[in-house]
Amino acid sequence: MRFSERVFCGRLTSDDVGRRVLLAGWVDAFRDHGGLIFVHLRDRSGIVQIVFSPETASCEVCQRAASLRSEYCVAVKGEVRNRLPGTENPGIETGTIEVMTTELIVLSESDTLPFAVSEKAMVAGAASGEADHVSEDLRLQYRYLDIRRPSMRDNLTSRHRIFQTVRQFLDSRGFVEIETPALTMSTPEGARDYLVPSRLHPRSFYALPQSPQLFKQLLMIGGIERYFQLARCFRDEDLRPNRQPEFTQLDIEASFIDEESLYELTEELVVKMFAVGGISPARPFPRMTYAQAMDTTGSDRPDLRFGLRLVDVTDVFTETGYAIFRQVLEQGGRIKGLNLKGQSDRLSKNVLQNEYAKEIAPSFGAKGMTWMRAGNGRLESNIVQFFSSRELDRLRSRFAVDDGDVLIMVADPSPEVVTSALGQLRLHLAKRLDLIPDDAFCPVWITDFPLFEPTEQGGVTSSHHPFTAPDRTDFDPADVEELLTLRSRAYDLVVNGEELGGGSIRISDRGLQRKIFTALGLTDEEVNERFGFFLRAFDFGPPPHGGLALGMDRTVSMILRTPSIREVIAFPKNRSAVCPLTGAPTPVKREQLAELGLLDLGSREVLPGAAEKEDRIDRLSWLSRIGIAAEERAVMAETLKQAEELALIAAGSAGEDEPMYTVVPLANRMRPGTVERRCELSRTGDLLKNAPSVKNGYFKVAGILE
Repeated sequence: MRFSERVFCGRLTSDDVGRRVLLAGWVDAFRDHGGLIFVHLRDRSGIVQIVFSPETASCEVCQRAASLRSEYCVAVKGEVRNRLPGTENPGIETGTIEVMTTELIVLSESDTLPFAVSEKAMVAGAASGEADHVSEDLRLQYRYLDIRRPSMRDNLTSRHRIFQTVRQFLDSRGFVEIETPALTMSTPEGARDYLVPSRLHPRSFYALPQSPQLFKQLLMIGGIERYFQLARCFRDEDLRPNRQPEFTQLDIEASFIDEESLYELTEELVVKMFAVGGISPARPFPRMTYAQAMDTTGSDRPDLRFGLRLVDVTDVFTETGYAIFRQVLEQGGRIKGLNLKGQSDRLSKNVLQNEYAKEIAPSFGAKGMTWMRAGNGRLESNIVQFFSSRELDRLRSRFAVDDGDVLIMVADPSPEVVTSALGQLRLHLAKRLDLIPDDAFCPVWITDFPLFEPTEQGGVTSSHHPFTAPDRTDFDPADVEELLTLRSRAYDLVVNGEELGGGSIRISDRGLQRKIFTALGLTDEEVNERFGFFLRAFDFGPPPHGGLALGMDRTVSMILRTPSIREVIAFPKNRSAVCPLTGAPTPVKREQLAELGLLDLGSREVLPGAAEKEDRIDRLSWLSRIGIAAEERAVMAETLKQAEELALIAAGSAGEDEPMYTVVPLANRMRPGTVERRCELSRTGDLLKNAPSVKNGYFKVAGILE
């Protein structure tokens, strides 16, 4: 067989009837009807049914076909024909045709599968095999088999098409794709770096990039003007369900540009990407300031697919007699709430009081929750008698209350707690009450973020990164209160409550950049050590520039409507940041560590807790995690002395020279007459032969608690 003549299974149509074809792929499913053998043959393009019949194939070919099993890799030749009426299969694209096979070559065989790969039923209406019930770790361990499934194959193919859409669009807009280094220096960008030791420079490290931030700005200074990159980025962050330690980011940077230009460019690009998944977001995308988003939805990543906006009712209760609200207001607090229109029948008094007020709202950080139900033209609750008729009337007006509505309110001395708790309640209730439409996509730009955030030490830190331009430059870098009023020229793109990406207009003035570093409390030495090479470039005429980055794994997952970003990544890590396929991360040989000079790295430094181990009382305190006051040390020393004397007495009576720390003698407990021996299967390695997964010599089971 000459594979240059090969035809893809999924490309065959009724126009090919009568044509002799060469096909190659994997056995997806198999049915033996005695004289006839039906096989679903699968390749990257799809599935076609091939038939082995004594009328068209030799006895030898039919016998060989009878030995086929799932996932055997085969090549066949045969003639395309229409299926007999009534035998068509609408579940596959080639369901009206089949191939009468005349030749068969088994290219390679397959062991028994750890899970079903086939997703297509051979007979119309029959149940199809799916891997949805298989543990994710098992799927990732055999990812090469998982990728054979049509759904995974389609995800990766669609990801490719989305990436090609990005490249074609940005190329048409004059952007140049440039790769930036994967081995660079460690810089503070908000997350921990993955470090790579250097063999040629002992005790020195490269860092894998969290983003190409500095390099793309240097490209602007270099006069490239329009750059993009589908960049691999690495962040050693705490684990979250939809986050990977390595991910793909669409990085865009342009010179002589402003926010409006970037909004227009990004919106057109996003619409083209979503079109690959048959989704058409409306343009222009709406915009909300950070303050508006927090005030009305309780989140800087607002989900706008449904209503439920937060309403401030603080002023309604300025003269209230309700003690809890009065105490909150006396402490400078806020009171906000939500109106759940027409939901009274679905939220009983028991649910509101015992679930939401006592459990759910406190789990979101609120100290409590107040609720009221509207019926018969008035508001009802277990505390409504504490409010005046004027307050209740104003509540009805402020929330636009109708009979059947439910009001929930949160009051707290901290406005941040009120906003955060209500924002989480908003999402929780929307999901519980099915208020979120399935096929809606609502993008929004979030703008005017705070430039700085306060630190516990009384200083400030950057909300995004220190290269973001402020909304004004006439500020005092030593005045913390003024710094916290500054807004940034930053913007995030949020869709359905997910942040797909964001960016900013960058600082292009060296004086302003140094001013920002001063506000962050960095000394000249620290600035030069971390960013000296970068700031030096600002001495040579940097252009005004800005850009943004989109998380492509998250974006593709949203476009394809997958439950996790791991469904659109070929070889992802699991939720523990482990690769079940390769076992990474794994220990390395001491020789490798020695070659990198890592065996005694930091040996001159005292390890945490080492000092406490030098003194017995300090060690006891350290091990028990119980503090021992100075006035207690004498008593504790005497107690330890007595304990040691008792241990010596016990040792002497047992004929031992050293103190005894247990009165129970050590002994192996075995069945009478049993001789200890090593299992033969353990010695040969066959003990765990049938285990779905083995790690460090142990049978590995699927995780129960996430």
